[in-house]
Amino acid sequence: MVKSFRDLEVWKKAMDFAVHVYKVQRSFPETERFGLADQLRRAVVSIPSNIAEGRGRGSAKDFVRFLYQAQGSLNEVFTQLELACRLGIVSHGTGLYDEATEIARMLSSMIKRLREHPQPLKATPSNPTPQIQPLKSNPSKLTAKS
Repeated sequence: MVKSFRDLEVWKKAMDFAVHVYKVQRSFPETERFGLADQLRRAVVSIPSNIAEGRGRGSAKDFVRFLYQAQGSLNEVFTQLELACRLGIVSHGTGLYDEATEIARMLSSMIKRLREHPQPLKATPSNPTPQIQPLKSNPSKLTAKS
């Protein structure tokens, strides 16, 4: 049973995808640090963020709206990755396209299911809002390599 956004497979996949994109974009040239790499980071973070925010809303209608926003952010990522490929910054062999395609299918399926069978999504004792868990790693080790 889904108790929070953390239980949603699509959210888990989107989080893994965001981590993968962050790792790949570290290899971007310095000239793209505040350009394409920055836009890519912002868009990829929006995918799981919108899924989480939508799940926290009180209705299926609101959740669907945020899932559509997640789809829009995913389309931005597709576009930015394609541009990076055309510029020779990344290759199609990174696996990012396959991950993004799977997330797109999952989002479409979830939207279709929620539109056909809307159900209340409010947090209840059986569906609590999750507590934020502390980082398991040392935050000082999370800085980007120069």
